[in-house]
Amino acid sequence: MNTEHTPKKLLIVDDSKVSRMVIKAHVLAKHEDWKIIEAASGDAAVLLVDQDTPDYCTMDINMPGILGTDAAEQILAKHPSMRIVIFSANIQESFQNRAMALGATFVAKPVTEKSIAHALAHFAGE
Repeated sequence: MNTEHTPKKLLIVDDSKVSRMVIKAHVLAKHEDWKIIEAASGDAAVLLVDQDTPDYCTMDINMPGILGTDAAEQILAKHPSMRIVIFSANIQESFQNRAMALGATFVAKPVTEKSIAHALAHFAGE
């Protein structure tokens, strides 16, 4: 057994419980040892990150409270090494450009095995 392997922590931020469940199921199918933390809003995510800093984060954009891109910006200001993937059905170029400017990867919803694979590749630094 590889003793250097530390399970990663993923924060899934989405106001849709179904989206969170789908992301969680796909991620755990590939990385069963990862710890999954969930938040239903950007505001909750910002607070959670300060208590239990994850390695990675998937972030929806349109949620109650602050936009996911604003939450991602606040999180990255404190934790610049965290890898964030923005999942959104809102594929306007302005949102995609904002995600790229933050150093995040933008992945269009719906959440599918292919979009999760894209997120996992970003988390792995690919």
